[in-house]
Amino acid sequence: MEKKLLLVDDEEGIRKVLDISLSDMGYEVLTAENGEEALSVFRAENPPIVLTDIKMPGIDGISLLQKIKNESPETEVIMITGHGDMELAIKSLKLEATDFVTKPIHNDILEIALKRAHERILMRRQLRAYTENLELMVREKSERLVELERLTAIDQAMEGLSFAMRGIADDLGEDRLRYFNEMPCFVSVHDSRLKILAVNHLYRQRLGNAVGSSSWKIYRGQSASAERCPVGRTFITGSGQQSREIVEFPDGFQSMFMVHTAPIRNSDGRLDMVLEISTDISEVKRLQDELDTTQQRYQQLFDESPCYVTVQDRDFRILASNKRFREDFGDELYARCYQIYKNRYEPCCNCPVIKTFEDGLPHQAEMVATSNSGEQIHLLVGTAALRNTSGEIFQVMELATNITQIRKLQDHLSSLGLLLSSMSHTVKGMLTALDGGIYMIQSGLEKSDPARIQEGITSAHHTTEQIRNAVLDILYYAKEREIKREVISVMSLVYDVVQIIEPKLKNLPIVWACNVGCAVGSFEVDRTALRSAIVNVLENAVEACLEDSKKSAHHVGFGVKIDNDHVVFEISDDGVGMDAETQDRLFTLFFSSKGQKGTGLGLFIAQKVIQKHQGTITINSQPGVGTTFSIHIPMTQ
Repeated sequence: MEKKLLLVDDEEGIRKVLDISLSDMGYEVLTAENGEEALSVFRAENPPIVLTDIKMPGIDGISLLQKIKNESPETEVIMITGHGDMELAIKSLKLEATDFVTKPIHNDILEIALKRAHERILMRRQLRAYTENLELMVREKSERLVELERLTAIDQAMEGLSFAMRGIADDLGEDRLRYFNEMPCFVSVHDSRLKILAVNHLYRQRLGNAVGSSSWKIYRGQSASAERCPVGRTFITGSGQQSREIVEFPDGFQSMFMVHTAPIRNSDGRLDMVLEISTDISEVKRLQDELDTTQQRYQQLFDESPCYVTVQDRDFRILASNKRFREDFGDELYARCYQIYKNRYEPCCNCPVIKTFEDGLPHQAEMVATSNSGEQIHLLVGTAALRNTSGEIFQVMELATNITQIRKLQDHLSSLGLLLSSMSHTVKGMLTALDGGIYMIQSGLEKSDPARIQEGITSAHHTTEQIRNAVLDILYYAKEREIKREVISVMSLVYDVVQIIEPKLKNLPIVWACNVGCAVGSFEVDRTALRSAIVNVLENAVEACLEDSKKSAHHVGFGVKIDNDHVVFEISDDGVGMDAETQDRLFTLFFSSKGQKGTGLGLFIAQKVIQKHQGTITINSQPGVGTTFSIHIPMTQ
């Protein structure tokens, strides 16, 4: 039967998806994007089936149906409708539409509609053929009356047929009878003279009209004899046979067949005839190869998708994933998505997969995930429901697009205003403090008060240092800044850090422990930049302790040691600690676990400075226990 089909839809995406599905079903697909173009293609190609959207600009689906039926009443037209188009769908059926399918289109439902269209086409053709060849059919029926006298026992063959079908089903495995029913089988009936009495249509089509021939005629090898052929062995033993045989076709081609026989007895219980059923094993293999090829094509489309694709069940377990996902997040099947994406132990808030399972509709969300390499990836996630043949949602497909570069650019641009606004307030406060220091110096000079002069100088110096550090932070963020290395002793840098941190700990419920006894030697670093980075980490430790209200007193430790040509700075606290998701995002620009109290610049800049020194910074933290930062700086560059 000709498998040509005209697909009409004004949405290009739907046309492309349906074109792929219909091509895989074996159709030659013609497409049109509106009713006018569809009529032109239909008149030129005359396809037997038209699949059209019911709502289109210009000539809509109903009008197109009427025009096609006026020109070609036998053309089968299937309507594509939305969930709210039921009245239009019913109207189309009254106008002799074959069927309708509802968006989103399920391939199994589409196949059923197309099968119904083909059955209608075939029925008309058969009716026409029967009408045109009525005289020929009468003549053939008359000739077969003589043959029917020899087939009075054919009704008994049904019992033998059931036995043979059970035998083949057993060979193919349990619960496979439905597959057998779909297989191409050769059926023949043999008498006690080992002559063929009747054959089915497929037997006649493939092996010729063998009625009257010997039962062993089609076989080659040891079975090509009266005693060794399956029918002969059945008459000898009186029981059904099962064997693999080589069958030769009229053109000389040979193939392996699975052959089953069943004895047919008369009313006296005497073996009168044998029913033989043969299945072409090579045909089964061909069908399996076609199925494998189709599966490979779909897997290739799945793997080559430019986004991350997963299929998840109701427990959020990943049942399948594409190549891109496996490369960036691993190939651990049945792991839950929130563990893979975010190292969480429970589903994310506003999870689109949950919503799709609930209402069956597509949903979108944006989130930040952590790849196998530790990279923070911004994802735009979309979901789609997967339904079984009963229409029930049993899985959800999730497609996640990497929008990290877009978000970085947006964050950078939007944060410039925030940064400038924040820094303007900070510098304003610092300038006020500087004015206060200068005022104390002037007042001390006027009153000849050395203590007041010294206090003003100290205050002005401290404020100047704060302004300098703030400006350096802006430079590190706004513009790439090369570090200026110099050879310094480790202890001199440690001394600088301690001098900055210790005054900040006065009057705070924090015990400060500094262990630098083994920090001997020198290294080549940017003194100012590295000092600022270490101070940022220490300040984060202090703030983690202050945030923890469950303990009355806290400890912050600062240790320095030499380990394998590296200077190792260890900063520990017994503050609030961090979960895995917070640790993954801690060094992300503008990420702060302190809410609006923090800017998210300090640790970001600290990591950037450490990386410029070819160093590393690692975290070991537990919620409610505390955190330890380890900074490794090579002694030689």
